[in-house]
Parts: sequence; structure tokens; C-alpha cells
Amino acid sequence: MGNLIKVLTRDIDNNAGNFFLDFENAQPTEAERAIWEQVNMVLVEALAVLDDLQSYNGAGEEIREAIQHPNEERVQEKAWSAVVPLVGKLKKFYEFSLKLEGSLHGLLKALTSAHCSPTQHLEQEQALARQFAEILHFTLRFDELKMTNPAIQNDFSYYRRTLNRMRINNVSAEEENEVNNELANRMSLFYANATPMLKTLSDGTTKFVSDNTDLPIENTTDCLCTMASVCKVMLETPEYRSRFANEETVSFCLRVMVGVIILYDYVHPAGAFIKSSKIDMKGCIKVLKDQPQSSVEGLLNALRYTTKHLNDETTSKQIKNMLQTN
Repeated sequence: MGNLIKVLTRDIDNNAGNFFLDFENAQPTEAERAIWEQVNMVLVEALAVLDDLQSYNGAGEEIREAIQHPNEERVQEKAWSAVVPLVGKLKKFYEFSLKLEGSLHGLLKALTSAHCSPTQHLEQEQALARQFAEILHFTLRFDELKMTNPAIQNDFSYYRRTLNRMRINNVSAEEENEVNNELANRMSLFYANATPMLKTLSDGTTKFVSDNTDLPIENTTDCLCTMASVCKVMLETPEYRSRFANEETVSFCLRVMVGVIILYDYVHPAGAFIKSSKIDMKGCIKVLKDQPQSSVEGLLNALRYTTKHLNDETTSKQIKNMLQTN
């Protein structure tokens, strides 16, 4: 994800901070290792989740046949046999979102503790900062894939309708043991959201703040806006950007920047778009708009439709205009 990159960024206390942020090679110190190893197990699984989601083709053809031929048992059985293993995958994705939230809490606890500033945390705990970035990168990538795959909700809706019909007709279904009604309800809420993983992280970050009342909310929001600033500087400065080993580093930084903006907008009482925001929103949006449109449209849409405060009266017209669709 790029060579060692020196990032110049303003610290929250307005002191200039020079530090290296290495998204590729950062290794955990002994102090970081316990949390790093727990989170690393989840991140390894995240790669498999993305592979499974990318290859998720759905059972659209079998479902169409079943709907068109409701009285042909063979066609019904074929559709059911196609859908059941797919629902097993959807269950795995949902359960993974809960693991991801747990990892997020562990990282936030480490990166927001009061013993040093947000910039010092990112500089001294680079392996954990890198994992936090990788969680955000995974989250936005997962949601991009999910949004462009209507088969997910179609398959799950068919599964639920068929199970309900079986219950009415007193037909037993072994598959119900794997996804019972309560779990199915939670999965429905998860997949009904346009960006389910991002919602999981937003809710998880808000919960982290409310559960840790002894920790000032600024510790969390300052961590998020510092990360956004670091990504923006890397992307907009040719000297730093030229050191990226490949173009994937660009999309990685863009996703991380957008992810922390959205989390900040949920956690900060006034959001990310107010004039006094510690995130340079105009600068971040400009960085996004300077990229090829096809590569960032999903990220711009995430800012347009999944943030909390964009449409508030306190958001400047200039920012709203910058995010208007063409």
C-alpha cells in the first residue's frame, strides 16, 4: 500500500506534527501486540468475506422459475437448494459485522486513551492505526459491492417467504435451525441498509463513546479528524503521492478518509460539516473530485447519503453544492 510516507499535518493543539504513517509495513510493538493479534485474526477473515461477496452471484434464475411455476415441486426444490447455501453466506457476513465492531472498540480504546495526543497515538502506534485504516477500507469496499448486488436482498427475501410458507403448511425445514426467526429479523435490518457495514461501524463508534463516559468525546473525534487530515495530505501532495507503490494505495487512502469523516459526523454532536469543524471538508471533497469520477462516485455517494449532518442548516451552501450530483 505504498512506501514509507512522511506526512505533515496540523495537530489538534495547532502544533505542527511531523510523523511517518506506513500503511504497508507498520509492525506492532510489544505494547500493541495483544490488541494487534486479536484484530489481525478479524482482518484475515475480512479478506475471505470480500472474496465471497465479490463472487456472490445469487439464485435469481432459480427464483424466477419457482415464482413462474408455483405448483411444480421439482422447480421449487431446485430454487430452495440454490438459496439455502447462499443464505449461509449472508449469515456469515452478518456475523462478521459483529466481530468487526468488537475489533473497532479495541482499537478505539487504544488510540483514544488520554496519555498522549491523537497525532502521537498515530505516530507511536502505527500498527494499530494501520489496522483501523484497514477496517475502514474493508467497510467501504464491502458496502460498494453490496450496493451493486441486488441478488443479496432478493435471495434473502425469497428465503424468508419460503420459510413462512413452510411454517403455514407445517413443513419442517432443517435450514431454519441455522437462521431462526430472531436472527433472520436482525439480518433483514442489516441488509435493508444501503451501507450495512458502515452503519455497524457508525453505531459501534457512537456506542463506544456512550459506554466510555470517563473518556472525553474529543479523544475520539480528534483521533478521527487527525486520520482524515493525514489521508488528505497524502493524497493532495504530489511529493507523497508519487511514493505510492501502486494505485491501490490511492483508493485505500480515499476510502479511509471518507470512512473517518462519516464516523466523525455521527459521533461529533455538531457533525463534520459545520464551519468550525476540525476536518477540512472542502479540502477532502476537492481531493475526491480530483480523482477519476468512476473511481470515487461510490465514496461521494457515501458522503451524500450516509452522513448524518450534511443537510443541516449549519452546513455551508458551498459544501452542499460541491456534493450535488451533476
